[in-house]
Amino acid sequence: MVENETIKIILSRRSIRRYKDKPVEREKIDAILACAAAAPSANNFRPWHFIETTDRQTLGALADAHPYGKMIAEAGVAIVVCAEKERNKAVDVWWEEDCGAAMENILVAAAALGLGSVWLGVLHHGPSGVPEKVRKILGIPADVQVVAIASIGYGAETKPPYGEADPALVHKGRW
Repeated sequence: MVENETIKIILSRRSIRRYKDKPVEREKIDAILACAAAAPSANNFRPWHFIETTDRQTLGALADAHPYGKMIAEAGVAIVVCAEKERNKAVDVWWEEDCGAAMENILVAAAALGLGSVWLGVLHHGPSGVPEKVRKILGIPADVQVVAIASIGYGAETKPPYGEADPALVHKGRW
């Protein structure tokens, strides 16, 4: 495998659900948000909005709102990714992909900064009512989609890095 620091960070990034009681520094939060906003976006529409919170009461409320998000209560910061699908009479049909790319940048940036994180989906496939609960907690307008939550903090657990791609899942030339 190629020796490269960025590739090492990507391969070592794992979902971390337990955090130390240590705040995440403002500089790191700002760097993560800058990386999120640098994600690729179809037609440069950039549909995303990011809500970051370090407030313990809000983190607790988000943890209660998401059935798989109990770790948010102990996180140093949560970043909620939202999407504005329409702006100035222009409609973005690729908003889900764009916001997914922004979320991936959030997770990789957190790992690069020595932080653990986990992606909690909100938009699809989860129990009903979660987007509405998050919307209410954070005052998100009705026409903005709640896509996902990144729970981020100093990890209180470690996991081994991923290895190479499973050859059974890689197809060369055709399926």
